Amino acid sequence: MNAPVESKKFAFSQNILPAIQDMAKEMVEVRHQIHAHPELAFEEHATSDMVAARLKEWGYEVHRGLAGTGVVGTLKRGTGKMRLGIRADMDALPIQETTGLPYASQLPGKMHACGHDGHTAILLAAARSIAQDPQFDGTLNLIFQPAEEGLGGGRVMVEQGLFKLFPCDAIFALHNMPGMPEGQFGFRAGAFMPSSDTVNITVRGKGGHGSAPHLSADPVVAAAHIVVALQTVVSRNVDPREMAVISVGAIQGGEAANVIPQNVTMRLTVRASGGCMVHNPGYDFNDA
Repeated sequence: MNAPVESKKFAFSQNILPAIQDMAKEMVEVRHQIHAHPELAFEEHATSDMVAARLKEWGYEVHRGLAGTGVVGTLKRGTGKMRLGIRADMDALPIQETTGLPYASQLPGKMHACGHDGHTAILLAAARSIAQDPQFDGTLNLIFQPAEEGLGGGRVMVEQGLFKLFPCDAIFALHNMPGMPEGQFGFRAGAFMPSSDTVNITVRGKGGHGSAPHLSADPVVAAAHIVVALQTVVSRNVDPREMAVISVGAIQGGEAANVIPQNVTMRLTVRASGGCMVHNPGYDFNDA
C-alpha cells in the first residue's frame, strides 16, 4: 500500500493512477455522453442530474440548487481538518458542431467546444477514485459549476453562499489546453490565462433610405470604423510584454438591404492579464 501524502491533515494515496486507469474507458464514455447532449449556461439540467446521481452512488453528500443547476458533492472521512475544493464547469456553447464525430452534438446550435464535457468527466473520475481511496482523510468539496461561458455562474454560486456552506482551505481547477503534450500539466505563479470581460456598444444614428444616405447619420459606417479602431488598442496602447486581445464577436443593425438602420449594436470581449491597462475598470477606450 502506498504511503499517504499529508498536508494539514488532508491525506490520500500517493499513487491513484491505477484507479484512474481502471475507470478510463467508462469516463471517456461519460465525456462522450455529455458531449452528445450539450446544454447551455444555466440549462445544464441533464448534466447536473447525471453528476448528482453518480456522486450519490459513490457516497458523496450532494447539494443542488446553487446557481440553479450547480452541484456540490461533499465527502468527509477520518479526522483530517483540511477542507479541499475542486471545481469543474459544465456548460456548452451556442455553436453548430460539424466535426462528424460518432459522439457529436445531437442538439442543433449547441456544442461542447471549450472542453467542459471533459472537465466534468475528469472531476467525476477524481470523485470516484478519491471515494475508493482507503487512505483519504479530510473533507472534499467537488464543485460542478454552471454557466462559465460569460454568464458568471461561479459568481452566482458564491453570492448564494457556496463558501459559507462549503468552506475550503484550498481550491483547485484546471482547463484543457489543446496543443499541450498528452500527460503534461502547465503551472505558473500568478495568472495563467487572461481574464475576459464583455463590452456592449450601441451606435446611435439617424435612420433613412439607402438611396439618400446624406439625409441620415449612418451607424453602420460608424460601427465599421469602431471595429477597425479597436484593433489598434492592443497594438498601440498595451505594453507588448503584457497579454491582451480584443475580439468583436457580434454586430447587429437593420434588417433590410435598402434601409439605413437607426442603431447598430456590437458585442466584444476584452481579454487581458491582471496588470494590463485595458483590464483596469477605469480604462477609457475613447483615449485609445
